[in-house]
Parts: sequence; C-alpha cells; structure tokens
Amino acid sequence: MTKSLDTAELDAAIENVHRAGVPGVFAEVRDGDQIWRGAAGVADLDTGRPVTADMRHRVGSITKTFTAAAVLQQVENGQVELDAPIGRYLSKLVPGERGAAITVRMLLNHTSGLAEYLPHAYPSLEAFPALQDTRPHSLDDHRFTRFDRVELIELGLAAPAFGAPGGTPGLYSNTNYLLLCELLEQVTGAKAEECITRNVIERAGLQDTELPDDPHVSGPHSRLYESWFGMIDPPRDYSVFDMSWVGPAASLISTVADLNRFYGLLFAGEIVGLPMLEQMRRTARVISQEGEVIDYGLGLHPTKSAGRETFWGHGGSAWGAGALSMARADGTRQMSVAVNIQRWNRLDAAGRPQPHPIDDALEALHQAAMHGGPGSR
Repeated sequence: MTKSLDTAELDAAIENVHRAGVPGVFAEVRDGDQIWRGAAGVADLDTGRPVTADMRHRVGSITKTFTAAAVLQQVENGQVELDAPIGRYLSKLVPGERGAAITVRMLLNHTSGLAEYLPHAYPSLEAFPALQDTRPHSLDDHRFTRFDRVELIELGLAAPAFGAPGGTPGLYSNTNYLLLCELLEQVTGAKAEECITRNVIERAGLQDTELPDDPHVSGPHSRLYESWFGMIDPPRDYSVFDMSWVGPAASLISTVADLNRFYGLLFAGEIVGLPMLEQMRRTARVISQEGEVIDYGLGLHPTKSAGRETFWGHGGSAWGAGALSMARADGTRQMSVAVNIQRWNRLDAAGRPQPHPIDDALEALHQAAMHGGPGSR
C-alpha cells in the first residue's frame, strides 16, 4: 500500500521552522490510520531541553471551537435559539436596542459589531491595531491579574462599536466569546468552564486538555517566548500567566494529538450533529486580529489553497504560544502544529509587520501537513 504521509518531507519541513527562528515546534499529522509526529528545537532556551510532540501547550483561540460547540449543543437541545437576540438571555448585560439587534449567531461568527476589550484592559496596548504605538509592558503588569469576565465584557460594550450588528465585514472580537460564556452559564446553571469540560472535552475523551484555573501549565510543556513585534528583545518567557484575561475564549491547554482527536470527532458529527456542523461551516466576512478579511463560521474558519481541498479548523495565539489545527472537510487528513514563540515580525517604518523567514517555513510545514505526500488529494 502506498503511504499517504511523506514522513521525510514532514521531518524536513518541521526542522526548517526551527532553523528559521522558532525555538521549538511540534506537530501531529494524521491521514486515515497513519500518524506522523515530529518536533524540532528546544522547550527552554536556557537549558536546551528539547521539545517533544506530546507536550501540553496553550492553544489560544482554538478554544473558540470548543466554546462554540458547547453553545451549539444548547441550540440542539432547545435551550438556545441560534438567531434569537442575545438580550433574550442576557437582558441586564446587553440591554435595549443592542440586546435586541445582536443574535447568538452574530456572537459566534463575529458579526455583532462589538469592539475587542483587550486594548482597554491592557493600557499599553490601547493604540491597537496601530502596532507601532503599542508597548508590551502590560503583559508583565497583568501576569497574575485575576480579571472578572463581566468587567471585561463591559469594557467591550462601552468601547465604540466596530459596526452595526450583522454588518460585514465583522470584527473578530473576544468580547463575543466571553458573552457566549455568560450565555452558557445562564442557560445551564453551571460555570462555562464546567459546561465546556463536561460536554465537549470529556465527551471527546481528551485526556490532556483543560481550561486552566491557575497560571501554570501542568505536565510536560515548553516555555513560551513573546517578542511583541521585536519590542521584547530578547523574547521573554510568559508560560506562567493568569489566563482570566481571555477565559474560555482562548485559554485552553491541549496537545496536538488531542486537538486532532477533537476535530476528527467534531467533523464526524460526534460533538454536535451533522446539521449543526453544517451551520458551523456557514461563513461571513470578518476582519481578523491581523487586519485581514477572512471567512469565519461558527467557531471555525476555512483554509483554502488553489486547486486543493478546503480544510477547516482554527488558529490560536496566547502570550508566547501559537497553534493551528486544521482538518480536511471529510475529516480524513488532519494536522495540528504548535510553536513556542509569537509575534516575531518586527515592524517597518509604517508600523506593518515585516516578512520573516519563519512565516515561509511555517506555511511550508502547513502545506506539507495538509497536502503533502503521494496519497494527498
């Protein structure tokens, strides 16, 4: 039988990501019953401890797929209506015309028009998205800050709206997903973290995935190096960090194997039913945190390459930690990649991130993982 994974190509591609400047990178690729795992580089720049493919990692906004799935389960069981106004459920938090105009779907696909709260919670990032006018010291100021979710939501609600509810392009905003956490708590009577853990993480049988309650990553893990566009030089370790600043919008800890298992089950209709999965893949145009206009569904986004099959999944970033998990629409080919540095691109005179060899090396790894090998289609 012809092997569909080109392991030599994947080994070379992951090594090239490390050579391009990522301290440590690890990944898992699945094609049918075949699995490749790889790792290159170090988990700790001081000791030279190597990264391994089984390490636990902060996966950032990949969390949003988990949270969306938990909300959509409540749609399936009749507790939530997808196109109902959020004001029906959270009338005190989102009252009046805004509560009547913003629907649950708009929160899920980032077309609510609500602003991102983070620049208002982290004062040194207030100028975002004008990156050249931001400074990174709020990261240190808030390393152990325990934020209140409702207060963060209120910052997003008080900020000038990006646009009218339902307008496109929408704005990718963590405010939307913290509101969905409040929705979960309202309709289930349980903490959002408990609901997501019980109904999504445990339902998928994920042994190394959790929504953390303290600043540490338990188990084998890497240090996480944040550069903030070259303003932190050398990059600083933020692996110990209180993630209440983003909660179940982006705080998940997982492994590349668990991520592939989760998306495989999701796309097989095992987490939500296939009709709801079809809803998840209905996209709207949204401006990403990088300022690009992307297609975004309900906690999912597609990756399209000319002449190639579409993959679905999510990317994620936390301070120092990056990840991407994507699966072919039929679920047979999957890849999850994790890196232990973020925002490595320095800014040009106009404040735009400059190209970096890491960008090309990571893209080559993603392409090899999604489409490489003699059996790829």
